[in-house]
Amino acid sequence: MLRYLWTSPNTLLGLAFALAALARGGRARVFRGVVEVHGPGIRWLLDRVAPGRSIQALTLGHVVLGRDRRSLDVTRAHEEVHVRQYERWGPAFLPAYVVASLVAALRGGDPYRHNRFERAALTRGGQPPTELV
Repeated sequence: MLRYLWTSPNTLLGLAFALAALARGGRARVFRGVVEVHGPGIRWLLDRVAPGRSIQALTLGHVVLGRDRRSLDVTRAHEEVHVRQYERWGPAFLPAYVVASLVAALRGGDPYRHNRFERAALTRGGQPPTELV
């Protein structure tokens, strides 16, 4: 229960996006204690989070927002690593993630692929097939 409380600020943000998506025809389910949501509203959001990248899913606490059901299935192991990172870092995860992206960029790397949190998720959770990256 404490891990849900510790991640609650980020989870509440995810739930706000989830509710908006559900109001626009999205679908949701709970899988292993994580709310997974997909639909047109989530696709729209993911297209704007990082223009030029095809983001298939995004984790906010115990909520995973995915383009569609297939994206959620394919990225589940990767996103579960992020859920554990939220459980470890709590409310500090989002600022730490942004700092890690900035550090990667300042070192001449890719803000996504060289972000320490993404590297852990890519290593432990696997990488989605290239057509989904």
